[in-house]
Amino acid sequence: MKTERRRAWIVGILAIMVSVVVYLFPFSFVILQAAKSPAEASGLSYSWPSTWQFAQNLRATLASGDAVLVRALINSTVLTLSSVTLIVIISAMAGYVLARKKSRWGPVVNFFVLAGLIVPPAVVPTIWVLQGLHLFGTLAGMILIETTFGLSFGILLFRAFVGNVPRELDEAAVLDGAGPIRLFAQVILPLLRPVVVTVVVVQSVFVFNDFAFPLYFLPGDQNVTAQLALYTFSGQNLSFYNLLFMAILIITIPPLVAYIFFNRQIVGGITSGAVKG
Repeated sequence: MKTERRRAWIVGILAIMVSVVVYLFPFSFVILQAAKSPAEASGLSYSWPSTWQFAQNLRATLASGDAVLVRALINSTVLTLSSVTLIVIISAMAGYVLARKKSRWGPVVNFFVLAGLIVPPAVVPTIWVLQGLHLFGTLAGMILIETTFGLSFGILLFRAFVGNVPRELDEAAVLDGAGPIRLFAQVILPLLRPVVVTVVVVQSVFVFNDFAFPLYFLPGDQNVTAQLALYTFSGQNLSFYNLLFMAILIITIPPLVAYIFFNRQIVGGITSGAVKG
């Protein structure tokens, strides 16, 4: 017993050390560079700045390029909130129907849901469709793109979790006079909170950090997203590494905070659907 505890203690210490090296060391390096002067940051050394210029670099970064980073953060926030809201609503309803209704079309629908995770996106046909709908290069079109490619993940999680909800709850609600919408909204949806949190956090981080889709489907400077702004910012400020690392820090903080506060809910939502489903 003592040997097993000692082994678990050693494994835990090693895991903490690996986490420090893999995550905290690069993050602290970014913070140090963001607080240095341009001359000190150009050396890219892991050292304490002689004078802290964190607030000064923050103001300069936010004001650089006609405040393009601020505009990009606003666009990414709108894109993330809208896309994740649609993903949760649509995937929750679809997952509930797929888990409750058994029909001959079920395997076909399941095939397309899995295909959404496996088949790579077709860029040119998607652009052609968006142009036909007059949504190419617009934030509304980008919201539809992010929603579409996030539905498969959400549907799989919701379907697995709904399978663990007793059908007796549905029958009792129907006997009490609840219709389909009331049954789903007031009886089933509150029970799906762990999966809702999981889908919200995972998809929020994915959409906010997405670089490829906005690059393909959202050209132009007006609707630039955070990752595209960082890419442009890195090309325009190669001689000011302190501003570049400050921009990286600003864009990294929102997904990092979401993961830190909702880490337990993410793991709980995924494991609940996997184990019980």
